[in-house]
Amino acid sequence: MKNILLIIFLLFLTFGAAAQNINGRISSSVYSFERFETEQISNTYYRAYQMLNLNINKDRFSLRTFMNLEDDFTKKLEYDPRLRVYSLFLEARDLFDVATVKLGRQPIYNSVTGGTFDGGLLALKYDDYRLTGYYGANTPAYQKLGIIENFSENMIAGADFYADLPYNMTLGLSYVNKNFKTQDYNALRMDDDLNPINLLIRAKSLQYQFASAKLGYSLPELIDVNLRYDFDMNIWSTSKLELTTEYKATSKINLDLYYNYREPRVRYNSIFSVFDYGNTQEIEIGGGYRLLKDLTATARFGYVKYADENSSRLNVGVTSKYGSLSYRKTFGYAGELDAVSLYSGYTFFDGLLTPSVGLSYTTYKLISSAEKNDLMTLLAGVNIRPYRVLSADLQAQYMNNKIYKNDFRLLFRVNYWFNTNLSLL
Repeated sequence: MKNILLIIFLLFLTFGAAAQNINGRISSSVYSFERFETEQISNTYYRAYQMLNLNINKDRFSLRTFMNLEDDFTKKLEYDPRLRVYSLFLEARDLFDVATVKLGRQPIYNSVTGGTFDGGLLALKYDDYRLTGYYGANTPAYQKLGIIENFSENMIAGADFYADLPYNMTLGLSYVNKNFKTQDYNALRMDDDLNPINLLIRAKSLQYQFASAKLGYSLPELIDVNLRYDFDMNIWSTSKLELTTEYKATSKINLDLYYNYREPRVRYNSIFSVFDYGNTQEIEIGGGYRLLKDLTATARFGYVKYADENSSRLNVGVTSKYGSLSYRKTFGYAGELDAVSLYSGYTFFDGLLTPSVGLSYTTYKLISSAEKNDLMTLLAGVNIRPYRVLSADLQAQYMNNKIYKNDFRLLFRVNYWFNTNLSLL
């Protein structure tokens, strides 16, 4: 198991020779920013990122990878250069028209936990039913290529079941068991004579273990209702109940309703599990009204109930094919905030040139008796696409408040898409 990712990487070299199709994307980016090491000394960084998304396909088999190499032109950091491998796996699809198998570093989609893991996945389908099971371990820090050392203490296992039911209903059931082992570290502690000594702190492996259920009902162009329930199997208690409803009242009016009941999600064996946390309940209602063909007005109001406090928020805005304008206000226990945001982007010359600009101004304070803080942000950029497979992006970012004075950043990126069908020898 320790060498599984290396084996898959070597398969890329041999599998490519017999491939029928190779496709993906290459992106090269430069990100510039200034960081103050002290009040008087600052350094300007030019971070470079090389990203590769590659798929090698032959019949029902594919090798897939997504990785990124980062470095700095001027000020080397301790870990430069760093390679992050986000995915690297072998996929066999529709075996016997029933099974799909994935082996290697791959993404995981679950209502409780997400990200990537190193291991295997088996998906079975029959008619309107799908069953998926997976087993593996968390990836090493910074997506390093390799298997994590303490595999058993970072294990992840789970299963998902999905079914299309009669009367436009769907059902989903899932289970996940995910373990985390925090890194050991040294710390100064006092001995019995109150003398400082250096101790190695070793934390226990922590765990999430949840069972979930989803129920959906949908009538096209009319209503969509989804109910989700998460159950914490470590403390045998409800973790979350969530309801989402979208209703198309008329050809111009859409209405939304959102509700959730949530307990804090604390890892089992964590020191935080001894605290007496309170649950929260949240409800939001809103909708949209199509004023014109390309102009829609939206409004939403949300209310959050804490154990002894409450908070509210309000969002209103308009959107069109030229951009959007919105206003947001929050008040109550979560703090007070007023924010206005404007964004605009439009494509010219059949996609050759797409300029964009964004501006926002925010005033906020954590409690009603505190002093207000101001924050202004500005984005300006352009996308140039002379060919279907080649594009370039340039974006400038500016922010100013009492913490970040005149913060300016610059991003430049070039993207190249490729898709090649190869003739078999």
